[in-house]
Amino acid sequence: MIIVQVKEGENIEKALKKFKRKFEKTGIVRELRSRQAFEKPSVANRKKMMKAVYVQKLRAVEE
Repeated sequence: MIIVQVKEGENIEKALKKFKRKFEKTGIVRELRSRQAFEKPSVANRKKMMKAVYVQKLRAVEE
């Protein structure tokens, strides 16, 4: 559970901004999206490999 300490006289928008920041840091939304559709381990490994190749190519072009 996310708890945000609100100081006396603090603006509600500021408190909401704090809450949103804490919520993003927990990674709940990212985890929910990843759980919506199961991905086979072989597919996940393939995606990871393709991303690594892509990043390697970008770094090679950059140099």
